[in-house]
Amino acid sequence: MNLRNPKPDELPSFRLDGRLAVITGASDGIGRAFALAYARSGAEVVLVSRTREKLVEVQRSVEAAGGRAHVVPADVARFDDIRRIEREVSAIVNRSDKGKDLALVLVNCAGFGFTKSALDTTEEDWDRIMDVHAKGTFFCNQFLGRRMIERGYGKIINLSSTWSVSTDMGKSVYGMAKAGVSYLTAALSTEWAPLGVRVNAIAPTSTLTESTSRTFRENEARAEKLLSRIKLGRFAEPSDLVGAAVFLASPASDFITGHTLFVDGGWRAGC
Repeated sequence: MNLRNPKPDELPSFRLDGRLAVITGASDGIGRAFALAYARSGAEVVLVSRTREKLVEVQRSVEAAGGRAHVVPADVARFDDIRRIEREVSAIVNRSDKGKDLALVLVNCAGFGFTKSALDTTEEDWDRIMDVHAKGTFFCNQFLGRRMIERGYGKIINLSSTWSVSTDMGKSVYGMAKAGVSYLTAALSTEWAPLGVRVNAIAPTSTLTESTSRTFRENEARAEKLLSRIKLGRFAEPSDLVGAAVFLASPASDFITGHTLFVDGGWRAGC
């Protein structure tokens, strides 16, 4: 029985050298911010999203920062596309001169906000939300998790939300999907911890991406209502989330699994 850290006096590293990070939803917003932060921290990144043109722009930004990026256009709502992501990642690993020493990281950022009353929600709405946030997250975890298990080590970071534990008008379906992401994170950590794979989640509050900023400009009253719940007095920026993302992908978090880390500016404090 191993009762202690094999290197008890060594400062754990927050660097991501020797890691291949697969980031879905990498074309903009939070996923783009994570890709750039990972590259600057030493990781090689695989950029996944539906639009090749946007991914190529992110790839250029990563390379301009001194990193290396691969582009894999894919829709995580489509099972065959997830299978193709896994094949592309396996091919990149096989071509790498780091070979078996390359550690895999998966970050599931693909998603979109959704606010609509329960009575007005359609079957099409339901399918669109669940295909991306639930089905896509699960099968990306399954396919890439299998590769990590084969290697005896890996890091998975799912994107949950403060809506996984909070309620508001129009958030029934979105909140349900994100609560499922947090549950899946805990469930997979239980199954895969003995196999060397750590599974965690990040739950941000409202974050100023291009799409949310547009929504807030169109509905200032709702923006003010949401802002009033954030104790630090401002919305999150994608850059506010990258510290948590780098930490959870790094060796410094190797004894953390099954955890949803709220990066919410105090949203839940006092609730």
